[in-house]
Amino acid sequence: MSPMSADALADLLADARAGVAFTGAGISTESGIPDFRSPDGLWTREDPRDFSFRRYVASPALREQAWRRRHALWQDPPRPNLGHFALADLEAEGHLAGIVTQNVDGLHADAGSRTVVELHGSTRRVTCIGTAPRAGTPQGCGFTASHAWAFARLDAGEADPRCPSCGGIVKTTTVSFGQNLWPGVLEEASALVERADVVLVIGSSLSVEPAASLPRRAHRAGVPLAIVNAEPTPLDDLAEVRVRARAGGVLADVAAALPARREASA
Repeated sequence: MSPMSADALADLLADARAGVAFTGAGISTESGIPDFRSPDGLWTREDPRDFSFRRYVASPALREQAWRRRHALWQDPPRPNLGHFALADLEAEGHLAGIVTQNVDGLHADAGSRTVVELHGSTRRVTCIGTAPRAGTPQGCGFTASHAWAFARLDAGEADPRCPSCGGIVKTTTVSFGQNLWPGVLEEASALVERADVVLVIGSSLSVEPAASLPRRAHRAGVPLAIVNAEPTPLDDLAEVRVRARAGGVLADVAAALPARREASA
């Protein structure tokens, strides 16, 4: 059987009881959320430097632009697609222990996945990062709220909402360029991957560190690696299964095929 087929992926996952899905922007493109590095990705239309933590802190105009962009996106919120629902099914059926995601859209939880480690934060929560944080480290007072709080402030006429407790800068909990990961999140993701019996990489270019080190570390520990991605990745040669395709249809086919495989082996 070709290691490039959805059938081969189903065979690999059939015996998994502690699998981990590692997901990137490619799984959410089918929900209308653009990725970053593909030929039609976000970086072909936006300057990546405008997404840096330093510039966000320094520029009120950039913060106002970021809030307008977020607000516009959530006027018609993105919804989970077949890929998100398939991963939730695989977890419910006992094949996946959880998901480690680079995405910030919250769609895995919307689809029903229970164990989701968000390496790069979430657009759905906001937090105070202090009045003048340095070295890429938020230094806020501890205020946090739903993104709905920020949108209500925007609707009330505040172009750049400030912390109601200390007056500090407010930001979504997404991790920007030059910003440190939130404390404990990498350790939580690492613990999940260390217990994995298969790691399924979906829609990630595997080019952003330290996130991309997790599948590589699993492979060095002898854990089988599978990759579903529309573009080549640096770890393709290490994967037992590689499927060069968009994720939704492939994962839906795999989730649908596994019950029959269980019955056949019973």
